[in-house]
Amino acid sequence: MVVLGLVTTKSTYRETAEELTARIKEATRYIPKERLAISPQCGFSTSIVGNRITESDERYKLGVLVETAQAVWG
Repeated sequence: MVVLGLVTTKSTYRETAEELTARIKEATRYIPKERLAISPQCGFSTSIVGNRITESDERYKLGVLVETAQAVWG
């Protein structure tokens, strides 16, 4: 298995399902889709001072991961 950390936890940039799907498709050039998974790049609180990201941003980012996984893998 290869887990693609496609969603940044360091900024408020909101990735879209379309962007993530395109990156997954790119990865399938090297690894079969059945061996891929997606996740955030790391945790949302990876330093003592935290990141400048709101709970709303975090929920969106987790939601777009779920949306993308359902669209790609069913």
